[in-house]
Amino acid sequence: MTTSAPGAEPRVPAPPAAAGPVPAPLGTLQAQLIIAVLTYKRPEDLAVALPRLLAQARSAPVPAQVLVVDNDPDGGARATVAAAGDSHLVYVHEPRPGIAAARNRALREAYAVADLLAFIDDDEVPSEQWLDRLAALQKESGATAVVGPVLSEYEVQPDEWITAGDFFRRRRLATGSVLSVAATNNLLLDLNRIRSLGLEFDERFGLSGGSDTLFSRQLVRAGGKMLWCDEAAVVDRVPASRLTRRWVLLRAFRSGNCHSRVALATSPTAGARAAARIRLLGPGTVRCAGGGARWLLGALLRSPAHNAKGLRTAARGAGMVTGAFGYVFSEYKRK
Repeated sequence: MTTSAPGAEPRVPAPPAAAGPVPAPLGTLQAQLIIAVLTYKRPEDLAVALPRLLAQARSAPVPAQVLVVDNDPDGGARATVAAAGDSHLVYVHEPRPGIAAARNRALREAYAVADLLAFIDDDEVPSEQWLDRLAALQKESGATAVVGPVLSEYEVQPDEWITAGDFFRRRRLATGSVLSVAATNNLLLDLNRIRSLGLEFDERFGLSGGSDTLFSRQLVRAGGKMLWCDEAAVVDRVPASRLTRRWVLLRAFRSGNCHSRVALATSPTAGARAAARIRLLGPGTVRCAGGGARWLLGALLRSPAHNAKGLRTAARGAGMVTGAFGYVFSEYKRK
């Protein structure tokens, strides 16, 4: 866990001097549409995802390639990419720690050649027409960003408490719905518009998560249009290690913590940040109290739903309160 002072304007630090030889890229980007897969020590997941992503790149409405951005300092994904041996596949190594650094590397690589950039996680697989659907809605609407749903698929059956708490249930909206915030686990960007807005991912959020939340909020504040495409689904493969009470509650805490930090980061002055803290403390405290009461009700009624949802609400509220005071929960901190 680390701490930092929220509220400063987003900035990307200069890359540190390389500690050793950096793996050379595999392949060359030369397509109009880039599918970016950011990966960190998940060779098995990457091996499952790549064939499906490559199939979509080959059938895309415009020339497309898959870009693997390896955030492992040791470059562990290189062998998986090399084994695929496909001209539609490109590998780059980004040793600076944190997903925000990997996202920015994907932006820089794609800017040089492409008009569109699609982000997808390395533990996700796309539905059959995922890329076509995203690109079609973007072309039709001229949207700066198009977002699709993420559906969860479990390695093992979750226990009743986790299922009752809806911890992995995500939103579904009508296609064309306007959004104010999004993640990068299923996101298509108009690179020309992103470049003109001067947007990048804030690397202070690299090990805590939340840089995509801040990025998308800044996109909308700057006048960009972000739309939902409900037909462009991807499937998130949830491992057994995440199907525990500790993991899902820490994720709820992190979500609340990032929510507050993003609100502070988008407040341009000291006065605005002070006002934002006050606005965050109220709802955060209410969530803590209300969630605790619902958890108690669940205990009395022996209701897993009230118990789990109460603790989830309380954990998010606690994250909001701590984030309002500047505490940073670094879920992805590395040893």
